Amino acid sequence: MFGFSSLLSRHSNRPSQRHFVHKLFSSTPQPLELPLSYPTYLIWGSNTAVGKTLVSAGLAASFLLSSPTKFLYLKPIQTGFPSDSDSRFVFSKLSALFRRRNPSITLHASNHVLNASGSAVNDVFKSKENGKCEMGMYDLGWFEEQTQVGEGTTVNSELICKTMYAWREAVSPHLAAESESGVLEDSAVLSLLQSCLRSVLDGDMRKERSEVLCVIETAGGVASPGPSGSLQCDLYRPFRIPAILVGDGQLGGISGTISAYESLKLRGYDVVAVVFEDHGLVNEVPIMSYMRNKVPVLVLPSVPKDLSNDLMEWFDDSHDLFNTLKELLLSAHLERLNRLHDMPKNAGDIFWWPFTQHKLVPEGSITVIDSRCGENFAVFKNNEVIAPLFDACASWWTQGPDATLQTELARDMGYAAARFGHVMFPENVYEPALECAELLLEGVGKGWASRTYFSDNGSTAIEIALKMAFRKYCFDHGLLKDSTTKTSPQLMVLALKGSYHGDTLGAMEAQAPSSYTGFLQQPWYTGRGLFLDPPTVFMCNGVWSLSFPQGLHKLKKITFASRNEIFSKSRDKSEVAMMYSSYISEQLSASRGFGHIGALIMEPVIQAAGGMHMADPLFQNILVKECQSRKIPVIFDEVFTGFWRLGTETAVELIHSVPDIACYGKLMTGGIIPLAATLATNSVFDSFIGDSKLKALLHGHSYSAHAMGCTAAAKSIKWFKDPSTNPNITSEGRLLRELWDEKLVHQISSHPAVQRVVTLGTLCALELRADGCNAGYGSLYARSLLQNLREDGIYMRPLGNVIYLMCGPCTSPDTCRQLLTKLYLRLEEFNEERN
Repeated sequence: MFGFSSLLSRHSNRPSQRHFVHKLFSSTPQPLELPLSYPTYLIWGSNTAVGKTLVSAGLAASFLLSSPTKFLYLKPIQTGFPSDSDSRFVFSKLSALFRRRNPSITLHASNHVLNASGSAVNDVFKSKENGKCEMGMYDLGWFEEQTQVGEGTTVNSELICKTMYAWREAVSPHLAAESESGVLEDSAVLSLLQSCLRSVLDGDMRKERSEVLCVIETAGGVASPGPSGSLQCDLYRPFRIPAILVGDGQLGGISGTISAYESLKLRGYDVVAVVFEDHGLVNEVPIMSYMRNKVPVLVLPSVPKDLSNDLMEWFDDSHDLFNTLKELLLSAHLERLNRLHDMPKNAGDIFWWPFTQHKLVPEGSITVIDSRCGENFAVFKNNEVIAPLFDACASWWTQGPDATLQTELARDMGYAAARFGHVMFPENVYEPALECAELLLEGVGKGWASRTYFSDNGSTAIEIALKMAFRKYCFDHGLLKDSTTKTSPQLMVLALKGSYHGDTLGAMEAQAPSSYTGFLQQPWYTGRGLFLDPPTVFMCNGVWSLSFPQGLHKLKKITFASRNEIFSKSRDKSEVAMMYSSYISEQLSASRGFGHIGALIMEPVIQAAGGMHMADPLFQNILVKECQSRKIPVIFDEVFTGFWRLGTETAVELIHSVPDIACYGKLMTGGIIPLAATLATNSVFDSFIGDSKLKALLHGHSYSAHAMGCTAAAKSIKWFKDPSTNPNITSEGRLLRELWDEKLVHQISSHPAVQRVVTLGTLCALELRADGCNAGYGSLYARSLLQNLREDGIYMRPLGNVIYLMCGPCTSPDTCRQLLTKLYLRLEEFNEERN
């Protein structure tokens, strides 16, 4: 066995002083994949000095002494180095245990220190007369000690111990890094950890799954800071590695252990077992009671206090318990793998997925989502890895949180659930609902709305809005004076072709005929409205152009110098504006014989489910003015467009007009829980005021103003618009900065496989050139392209031959640039295949 001082005699030269340069991500970062071909566990402590390293060593002994196996021990963060080295402790104790027990198995053990701060390196090499290392992190990848125990010629068992980063001062890692090496980003720690995990796969993997085990030992407690200052329970969360919690058997240990357990569960970790040292206080009884015996609690013998004790007898006494723990770990890993492998078939047998033709789902195409971390799914792949997949559908347009906000939302919602559970809403008030309503009226409803009506999803928010609008119309036009009349006025909506307002029956009546409203889907559908075909705007060959529908007088081809010009108020006085006004007036006049136009309903700017078309905001602005001049209430369906989806908090800012009623959902809660709201003006509210309850709005949901939903919404609304939490908010606080690289967008719009492109806010959509059966919502034209993009780590779901990338308000432009780059490269392949 070689100690640190022995190693010096083998190397006369000072170690290389290459400075580690740590970056968040390179332009093409490697995905953070977790191999599942062997069990890997994170060892956490309820506090510092509770015996995590003893548990690591005990597991290693149980695993390596029983049969020929390989054990990988990783210590990502080590302070107090070199006087304190947990990896060296495991290395030396296992070597001593093999000598003591003299098994028939031969052990090869190695201990590696990969990186150390300048101060730590100076301590290691203080016997040398060379100059001192300066502040920084130094690559010591070659620095190792090795030993072989046993006389066999064949190495049967292998112990690999690695310390990834080490600092000299025995303080919290963030303080040590600050004083000795400078900032070490989380991404650097995770990237090196992944490399260490992959190194097992790169070695001799002829062993069976049960013959390899890896443990990763954290530093301090569950919520101790890492070197960047991030809590370690957040630092390692992208991998979501199953946990072993080393609890505290001392006085106060019950509270500390339960708190640590809850911190892990709150972040989505699976805790496989709790282990702690026996201090004679029987802490295991209340801990097992709290966990309702769902998590095994194992009690270790008391550790000798004599510092000269080599612990060999303690390891002997603990042998059976560590064997039990080892079997638990192996069994839990095998159960997890079997469950992940079985999930696709089980899902195909019992699920009825929405918007899915099950007959057309290719075998093996079902995505198994293990968890979500920020903007990424963690998916199980057939080569037995958990890999990140960027959720470019923003989980059906609801998602906005980065990993930090996700944790904040989980904590706040847990608080709301514990404080309120659910409480009924009518004639009651509670803080989450009141705060959420105030934020909505001060934000998306600022300057026009005065009332908030809560519901549970976007479609029902639309149903409520229609009831509000029709009542307001009848109130204003004297249609409520004689409530005893047997003949009710025929009320219709004015809406846009290509719109989509939800799946409930009333919402479907308010949209034009489409794939969603045909007899196969909605036999009751009649389409109670006047549906106008809107002019649209898109980019093609790097130029933004205006396209007029049939029936609208066409001017010469109109293009725009930039996207900003499309939204300029200067267009209000243009020839196009006058043409729009005349056309809309004609249509409204012609509709008088068909009943009352009781409401205008439209998706501002972007018609999402209809194919991600951008309606000309000038057309919509004039449509609003024409309706409001005729006392036709205006409904904005902002379920998709609200809360920064289009780069502004509300699309009101894009079309320069305000509604009477507006509906919100999806991003309102950060996509973490369903909630919707319908906002209205005072005059709309007043049309329901009367002496009889029968004049009230008789509509409601059991979970109206759900406390958890309102809590999530309040957190998300504030988070997205605060520059301290959302770096994409501009200094004015009104806009998101541009997320999509302009040059790449131009290149994509000029690609021969692309018909049109629309980019706005968090959305980048494109229509693939396709003819006949390859076009439209039912098209499978994009399937091969999307499958290839999934191989690149991007999850997309098409609208026929329209595909889109969608990010969140907090997504970095660098991430969006990577998405566009991968998309462009796959478009090249796609085009070659088609030709």
